[in-house]
Amino acid sequence: MRIVFMGTPGFAVPSLHKLLDAGYEVVAVVSQPDRSKGRKKVLTPPPVKEAALARGIPVLQPARMRNPEAAAEIAALEPDLIVTAAYGQILPKAVLDAPRLGCINVHGSLLPKYRGGAPIQRAIMDGERVTGITILYMAEGLDTGDMISRMEVPIAPDDTSGTLFEKLSEAGAELLMRTLPSILDGTAQAVPQNEEEATYAPNLTREDERIDWTRSAETIRNQVRGLVPFAGAFTYWNGEVLKVWACRAAADKRGGGEPGKVAAAGPDGLFVQTGDGVLQLLDVQPAGKKAMPAAEWLKGVRLPEGTVLGGTTDGE
Repeated sequence: MRIVFMGTPGFAVPSLHKLLDAGYEVVAVVSQPDRSKGRKKVLTPPPVKEAALARGIPVLQPARMRNPEAAAEIAALEPDLIVTAAYGQILPKAVLDAPRLGCINVHGSLLPKYRGGAPIQRAIMDGERVTGITILYMAEGLDTGDMISRMEVPIAPDDTSGTLFEKLSEAGAELLMRTLPSILDGTAQAVPQNEEEATYAPNLTREDERIDWTRSAETIRNQVRGLVPFAGAFTYWNGEVLKVWACRAAADKRGGGEPGKVAAAGPDGLFVQTGDGVLQLLDVQPAGKKAMPAAEWLKGVRLPEGTVLGGTTDGE
């Protein structure tokens, strides 16, 4: 049984390892091209590429899967099945039609909810308490194919995107191992998705990271959790970006007045008025510096009560 595995980030690595550990023949791995990372722009291979090379699996990295040459290269591998997990590109019909058993995808949500590229982050940002994994046959639409199996995974109150990625990546690998035998022997029962229940989780933008202080403290807390550890939520202070990496809704309703107004600042952290309740900022990152406890940052800045965060300059 010849399998081509497609994946890019760490989310996909456990699925690849499970396939190999179980003795499946992975003839090649397809991953996104290496990207420049960090301030020094160091060209860095994706985690799936590193995992594949460590196991002696050849790796392909086409810039555009829709390029006919890329599709022909996949077809030349003569796969029986293509398995994808967070690959990052939409597969054209030529690739979908290449394997005789089709293409399946390990998707990080309970479809048809949260179709798209950021299902894990947006589930947390939306305050969901349960998410999961869906394995589905791939179609030409965005995560629209028939579902083969699903597994629920609870979202803990203190989960971030980072911790939930880890939980779902392991759950995805486990569900893949449970599901593959039925796909290979032709007994898999695929169920169409209910289009009326479909929701979308598009890739995050800079605007998704900006804190809107008119929203509730709990909503902003979920936003911050959903952006950790990748991008981080941000506001403005003194005309510069101030990132927020950890926060919690304050137990009391101290403060009041304009959203974004500093209600208190001291050893316990920074308390900011929101549209509903007060948010306690625990870890922040001022422009040009490393992340630090808010109490440490406050030792070196003047932030009197009444200061308003959120404008492009202090007080706006």
